[in-house]
Amino acid sequence: MISSILVLGAGELGLAVLREVARMAAPRNVQVTVLLRPATLHSTAPDKQRELAELRGLGVELLAGDLVSDSQSELAALFAPFDTVISCIGFAAGPGTQRKLTGAVIEAGVKRYVPWQFGVDYDVIGRGSSQNLFDEQLDVRDLLRAQQGTQWIIISTGMFTSFLFEPSFGVVDLAQNTVHALGDWDTAVTVTTPEDIGLLTARIVFSEPPIANQVVYTAGDTLTYGELADTVDAVLGRTVKREPWSVPALQADLAQAPEDLLKKYRVVFAQGNGVAWDPAGTFNVQQQIEVTSVADWIDANLKAPVTSD
Repeated sequence: MISSILVLGAGELGLAVLREVARMAAPRNVQVTVLLRPATLHSTAPDKQRELAELRGLGVELLAGDLVSDSQSELAALFAPFDTVISCIGFAAGPGTQRKLTGAVIEAGVKRYVPWQFGVDYDVIGRGSSQNLFDEQLDVRDLLRAQQGTQWIIISTGMFTSFLFEPSFGVVDLAQNTVHALGDWDTAVTVTTPEDIGLLTARIVFSEPPIANQVVYTAGDTLTYGELADTVDAVLGRTVKREPWSVPALQADLAQAPEDLLKKYRVVFAQGNGVAWDPAGTFNVQQQIEVTSVADWIDANLKAPVTSD
């Protein structure tokens, strides 16, 4: 039985997870707590005040801690009272953070851990990819698989749906009315929205019988870049230009700027390994949970609102 859940972080994904976990926890008398930096807890910024007020309104307890500066043992002491820890702290926390958090969870004897693995299938991609941050994700999997004291759930979600439309990423460039294929038009990508990840994470955490020591897949959508361009055309009523970015071209681009995170991601997604999977094998399809497709996302976020005269 779960009696307490600690969520690490309340960014875009953390808030989505907290909203859904708190909603499912309340009728089960499960206490949900979020760990936030002291600076966030004491912030007078209006947006932070609104977030903290929302969390309190959800019945979420607030706990101070610094995942970057606190030592592994200090974090273990913070984690120890909780049955389940869900990490919503991504790569922005800096290299080594994912390993430290996993070490702290194991040291604390936490019963169950959901690490920050909300992304691609790192096992398939393997070590030494162009995105060196992914090797640490494999370190986390190795740490968890090498021990028996803490159960774990890895949730593979693919890319955040919105990232396909991020101007800096360059896949869907509406300003230039262009869609770029990463690799080729037949290369596929799996995407899930943060809101759906929040919902599915809560459902996975509260699953009966409990899910333990396995990778669980989600997919708001899996589509090729050709299908993505077709979807943009159909939903927005336009005809986009189509320009493929080949793997060799993207690799050459990365070689000119080897520390550029976005260029690292482009190469990984263009290579197509471990970045897409069949929705039929996903938790949301198996549980018949409705999620947001790419067409749904475009319709909700990119279509101009209809105004009446």
